[in-house]
Amino acid sequence: MFPALRACIAAGILVFLPPCVHDALGGPPPLMLATVWTGGDDPTGWWMSEKYDGIRGYWDGRAMWSRNGEPIPVPEAFRAVLPPFALDGELWAGRGGFEAVASTVRDRVAGPGWARIRYVVFDLPGEEAPFEARLGHFADWLEQHPAAPLMAAGQVRCEGAGHLQAFLTRIEREGGEGVMLRAPASPYQAGRSPFLRKYKSFQDAEARVIGYNPGRGKYAGLVGSLLVELADGTRFSVGSGLTELQRRNPPAIGSEITFKHHGWTGKGKPRFPVFWRVRQPDTK
Repeated sequence: MFPALRACIAAGILVFLPPCVHDALGGPPPLMLATVWTGGDDPTGWWMSEKYDGIRGYWDGRAMWSRNGEPIPVPEAFRAVLPPFALDGELWAGRGGFEAVASTVRDRVAGPGWARIRYVVFDLPGEEAPFEARLGHFADWLEQHPAAPLMAAGQVRCEGAGHLQAFLTRIEREGGEGVMLRAPASPYQAGRSPFLRKYKSFQDAEARVIGYNPGRGKYAGLVGSLLVELADGTRFSVGSGLTELQRRNPPAIGSEITFKHHGWTGKGKPRFPVFWRVRQPDTK
């Protein structure tokens, strides 16, 4: 991974900016946010990495913050191995470990759940340098300060549309969520950026639970589906994807869920909605 990245680093000196340290953020940190990859774009030369399904974490050099600007209570042992400069990454507990990360991060006091969490770093927001140089700097630092909970997101140079599709297929087959693409030699740009894209075989959206539909047949006596409502008032049911445990103990009325779908009908309803999970703060 990193030899390929270092080969792309232009000659010159990295410009390192001091970390932006806050006693209180008072708002969301200036993170780079992804736009959606469209089929007509040519991915050749872009960097591909797995879209890690965890909680976004912004390390400012002294403290960890959520995407919404809420403090994340990182254990002292975890904090001690982090660098004195800003990092942008994902708190991740492996594929299928989203709920474990979400419940751990929600706690106001750092608990034992942190033992299985790793901080997957995918950028350095405090540096004015091309993407490859920023990751090269982090790779150099990590070689001098190896730490179990800290790792870099693996980057693969895309060779074309077929390569991107094969990479996505492998990630999803292994239980991953999707692919992130980064434009070569791109800057770190706060806000929605065309230099950072996300690519998945499905779309996802949020809806609020407003009721339950009774189950039939093998699900008699359980919840058959959730009656949900989009922000614009559109109502529909989501039953696919619910486990038997979730049918016995469904998401609470008023809670928000994230569901997968394959586009929208002319009436504004999702095609083939599938329950994914209960939505947690700071996950988008």
